[in-house]
Amino acid sequence: MLIDLTSVGTSPKKLRTEFAGTLIDLEGEGEIVGDARFDGESCRDEKRVHIRGMISAEVAIDCTRCLEPLRRKIEVAFDDVFVDGAHESRRSETELTTADLDEALVIGGRVDLTDVVREQILLALPEQIFCREDCRGLCPKCGGNRNLIDCNCEREEIDPRWAALKNLN
Repeated sequence: MLIDLTSVGTSPKKLRTEFAGTLIDLEGEGEIVGDARFDGESCRDEKRVHIRGMISAEVAIDCTRCLEPLRRKIEVAFDDVFVDGAHESRRSETELTTADLDEALVIGGRVDLTDVVREQILLALPEQIFCREDCRGLCPKCGGNRNLIDCNCEREEIDPRWAALKNLN
């Protein structure tokens, strides 16, 4: 769904749409199961266009420790600000304010809502996600999932580079 910035008025316009999960590439961070839903609005504030709302989706992602697949429901509330590139200064150097850092410059006057949804989902994904709080992860020797098996790999083996430190008291 493309939003033409020139068509956005000062009164909020409701936006409600669903995106097929296959249309949103999460760059190897997982994948969307089913559809991602967006329910929000767009409105203009002087030269800025706000797109705000709530995104909800179910994401299939792997546990950080044991790599077991799991699913998590994600709900993201956001308010993105866009500025049409045609209204910006053509000077080679421009001083930015703190508020300018939260704005996205749009070249061509159109915002692809699919890209906005994708970006917000990626930002909402946790850096680390675990299948359970006490996940034991993978064995560094045999690669077995320690949640499922007791691999009996020797755990007390000392890296030979540190072996001399064992004799210090």
